[in-house]
Amino acid sequence: MLISEYLALRNQISVTTGNHVPANSIAPGEAAASQEGSFAAALQEKLAEKQQIGGVEFSKHAIQRLEQRSIDLSAGDTLERLNRGVEIAADKGSNETLVLVDQTAFVVSVKNNKVITTLSNEDLRGNIFTNIDSTVII
Repeated sequence: MLISEYLALRNQISVTTGNHVPANSIAPGEAAASQEGSFAAALQEKLAEKQQIGGVEFSKHAIQRLEQRSIDLSAGDTLERLNRGVEIAADKGSNETLVLVDQTAFVVSVKNNKVITTLSNEDLRGNIFTNIDSTVII
């Protein structure tokens, strides 16, 4: 899944704020059914998509870093290579790994199949990566 598709999906899921809605504007049973129905549909869609793709997920922190550092996952086959790197780390029994794809680094929780953070080429110099047990260079 491309990060742009992931962000678009996140923006499609409605969130209720708990603000009071006048009773005469929506029938009581209708509001609950529409909220539950849309949430259930979005959840089922997300689960089906994850099963089809089988790729890594991105934490909120990782998504913020992708946006801040202008890292484009749709360029080339970056996301496919990242997934391949995570599979290699999982096959070797890694828990937390650093996956280097070209000039981009991804710190991944292999057991949760989730990208924790990302770094671009400029951010790699002078950094120390701690709490990882392996590195995969793809």
